[in-house]
Amino acid sequence: MTVISQVKPIAATAIALALAMPAFAASPEEVLETYANIAEANYTDSLITAQRLQGAVTTLIADPSAENLTAARAAWLAARVPYQQTEVFRFGNAIVDDWEGKVNAWPLDEGLIDYVDASYGGPSDENAFAALNVIANPTFTLSGQDIDATTITPALLEDTLQEADGVEANVATGYHAIEFLLWGQDLNGHGDGADDRPWTDYAQGDACTNGNCDRRAEYLNAATDLLVADLEYMAGAWASRGEARTVLMSNADAGISSILTGMGSLSYGETAGERMRLGVMLNDPEEEHSCFSDNTHNDHYYNGIGIQNVYLGEYIRLDGTTVTGPSLSDLVAKTDAALDAEMQGKLSDAVMALGRIKIAAEAGFAYDQMLERGNAGGEALIMGGVNGLIDQTRSIERVIAALGVDGVGIEGSDSLDDPEAVFQ
Repeated sequence: MTVISQVKPIAATAIALALAMPAFAASPEEVLETYANIAEANYTDSLITAQRLQGAVTTLIADPSAENLTAARAAWLAARVPYQQTEVFRFGNAIVDDWEGKVNAWPLDEGLIDYVDASYGGPSDENAFAALNVIANPTFTLSGQDIDATTITPALLEDTLQEADGVEANVATGYHAIEFLLWGQDLNGHGDGADDRPWTDYAQGDACTNGNCDRRAEYLNAATDLLVADLEYMAGAWASRGEARTVLMSNADAGISSILTGMGSLSYGETAGERMRLGVMLNDPEEEHSCFSDNTHNDHYYNGIGIQNVYLGEYIRLDGTTVTGPSLSDLVAKTDAALDAEMQGKLSDAVMALGRIKIAAEAGFAYDQMLERGNAGGEALIMGGVNGLIDQTRSIERVIAALGVDGVGIEGSDSLDDPEAVFQ
C-alpha cells in the first residue's frame, strides 16, 4: 500500500495519559465478547431506525403529501446513523460481507428502477438493463426469460432484479434504492441542493406525476419491508448463539484477526480509497455514497465513529445507554501503552477530519460541490479525511505487528495503491 502522508508524532502528553490509565485485564475472549455485544446493539439500533422508516413510508403511501415525504426522508437519514457504524463489522466477518450487498450496495443504475432524465441514456454494453424502469414495465425479458412483475414484491427485488444479469450496478434493494425512491435522480451535478422528487410521484388518480404512482409506492413498500427483514436477520446473527457470534467466538486468534481486518479495510481501501480518494481523482459527483440525498458527509463520518467504537470497546445506543467492556485498546495497552496512545490519537484525528467535512456540508458546502474540479477548499477537506484514515491504518498495521496477529488482510484501492490504473 502507498503511504501518501507521513505519520505525525504522538504528543508526549497523550502517551503519559495512556500510561496513567489502567487497562482492563482483558483476554482475547473478553474482547471478542465486547465486540459481539457492540455488533448486536448496533444492528439492533439499525433495525429500530429501519422500522421507523418503514412506518414513515407506510404513512407516505397511505396519505401522500409534501409533509409525509419530508418525514420519510428524515427517517431515512436517521436510519443511516447507526447503520454506517456497523460497516466496521464487514471484511473480517464473512457472514456480514456476504449479506452487505443486499442492504448498502452502491453506486446504482437507477434507471433499472424508475424513470430518469433523457440525459441518463439507455442500455449499454456494460448493462443492458440500465434503463429497464421496472416500475413502468410490469413484464420484461431477463436473460432470455419472461418476467412477470405485475406485483412488485420483496422476492422480485431480491431474487430477480438485484444484480440482474450479473451486473453489480443493478442495485434493486437496500438503503440506496430506497434513497432514490424518496429523493429522485441526482441531476444537480456539482450544483447546490439535494434531489427533489415531487411528493405527487406517490399521489393517486389525476394528481399522480410521472406515471405509475401505484407501482412506485409498491416498490418503495417492498424495498423497505425487505430492508427491515434483512436487518432482523443480522441483528439475530449477533445475538446469543447467533451464527455470526458463534463463528467469531469459536477461535480467539481468528476473531482478533477479524476485528483488525474490518477496521483496516474500512479505514483504508473502502472509505479512504473507493469512497473518497477516487471521487477526488475523477471529480465525479456520482462518486458519492449517498448522492441522491447529499448525505455522504455523514456516511463517512459515522464509518469513522464505527472504527473508533470497535477499538475502544464502546458504543452509544439510540437510547443513550453505552455498551462497553474489555477492548482491543486494552489488549494493546498491556503490550505497548505508547502504541495504544498512538492508535487512540490517530482514531481521534481521523474522526475530527471527517467531522470537518460534516460541519462544512451542514453549513451549505455539499460533498458534491467539494468534488468539483478546481475546488481547492473541497479537495483539502476530503483529502484531510483521506489522510487521517491512512494515518490510522498505519497505526492499525503497527497494532497487528505488536499483537502478533496472523491472517489480517487489509483491502486496498487502486486510487491509493496504483493511481495510474484508475484512468486505464
